[in-house]
Amino acid sequence: MQYPIAIEWGDDQFATGISIPDIPNAVTAGDTFEEAYKSAVEAAYIMLEEMANNGEKIPMPSTVAELQKKTEYSGWGWGMIEIDITPYLGKSEKINVTLPGNIIRQIDDFVSHHSVKSRSAFLADAALQKLGSC
Repeated sequence: MQYPIAIEWGDDQFATGISIPDIPNAVTAGDTFEEAYKSAVEAAYIMLEEMANNGEKIPMPSTVAELQKKTEYSGWGWGMIEIDITPYLGKSEKINVTLPGNIIRQIDDFVSHHSVKSRSAFLADAALQKLGSC
């Protein structure tokens, strides 16, 4: 699942800060963007695990346009981060799904050319996006 990240660019004196607005308390910084990004991934997984352990609902990503309207992010840059939230949604269950062959081939092509773990992960993301928009 792609989550927007807010980036507060650093310089020679200040670290680069990254916040994942949709994941509470997922805020970090690093001397370089790469360090901050790596720390942001770790922070996201830590906070999602804590939320799941507390029985809290895992948040769906907002759009960058929605988040840019918030005054606390005025002047920040924006990017995206890939977070696999499926481990925090409960125990996996196997189901049988029947789809047209052309759709399956398109899914498999998408999975092989993007940072998607599997066909199942793709379908879970698609379902979450649809359910989140209801």
